[in-house]
Amino acid sequence: MPKKPADLTYKSYLGLADLLKTQHPLSEAHDEMMFIVLHQAYELWFKLILFELDRVQKVFGAKTVADADLRLVLASMSRIVNVMQLLVRQLDIMETMTPLDFLDFRGVFRSASGFQSMQFRELEVRLGLKSDERIGYDGKSFENFLPEEDRAELHRIMKKPALVDQVGAWLARTPFVEMGGFSFWKAYRKAVVDMIENDREAILKSKRMPASARETELTKLKNMQAQFDQLFLEGEGKGEALPWRFSKPALHAALFINLYRDQPALQVPFQVLNGLMDIDELFALWRYRHALMVQRMLGTKMGSGGSTGHDYLAATASKHRIFKDLFGLSTFLIPRSKLPKLPRQVEERMGFRYWDKADDAA
Repeated sequence: MPKKPADLTYKSYLGLADLLKTQHPLSEAHDEMMFIVLHQAYELWFKLILFELDRVQKVFGAKTVADADLRLVLASMSRIVNVMQLLVRQLDIMETMTPLDFLDFRGVFRSASGFQSMQFRELEVRLGLKSDERIGYDGKSFENFLPEEDRAELHRIMKKPALVDQVGAWLARTPFVEMGGFSFWKAYRKAVVDMIENDREAILKSKRMPASARETELTKLKNMQAQFDQLFLEGEGKGEALPWRFSKPALHAALFINLYRDQPALQVPFQVLNGLMDIDELFALWRYRHALMVQRMLGTKMGSGGSTGHDYLAATASKHRIFKDLFGLSTFLIPRSKLPKLPRQVEERMGFRYWDKADDAA
């Protein structure tokens, strides 16, 4: 254990003597100080997110992921989610500045741009955003706008497993999906076919339903069946391939966890998947709020880094998504009443009970 200085104070512990001297406005504009502090605060929050992501990736990077370790994952993901919510709210502070106030000092930082934030780029890469999934920045790769040392470091990070791939590998090892003679995928597929067929029969047999309404409902059912056919027939030489990033075993497991989330053994994995969607959603929200803020400040002017400003940022909100597979699975959820009943041996493996000691004596 490192020795604690005898004269340790709040100021020295936090390094405030150095930290509070790093704000250096280049103009006389009043709002430039707020602008600098806010962006420095973003970088500190990015540092914390990356620190929490270290623990999450360490757990998912192991060959065996213990249930106890998932508690640590949830704790870190919850903190990341709360930080991301704060990052979105920080834009409210930025918008206390008017566009005219911004023009008073915008020219002093020239081509410096948040686009050049190395920590944010590292965060995107480590979560799983691929280079070929990015929107071009002023017709060029975002790497062209980073200093050489940052590009080299980013390439090193790109060679390591991303969180989305680690989660996919973890999902693919999920037990219960195939156990004994039980196959979730076969049971689920049969349940879907039966559900659609029963709905079709009910529509055709309904005597009170007008012909126009019957046709509408049958069309809806046909479209639903087409969506499920894409899921079921993919890889069988039929149907249009869906743009899944997860492997089939990982997708099957993720759907299984979502459908049977009430089972004790699946409650924590469901919270993990839900947390990943929260993070993805908040990054998209932050990007979009950032785009609106830029439009409010700049209108149709170019961004400080040379981008097309609002249009570029708004496009990244929908394009630069990482856990789209988890969002897409909602298409294929079916009502609990239609779920295949799990075999007793599977339910017993996924459950636990609290019992009275008297029961043992009996």
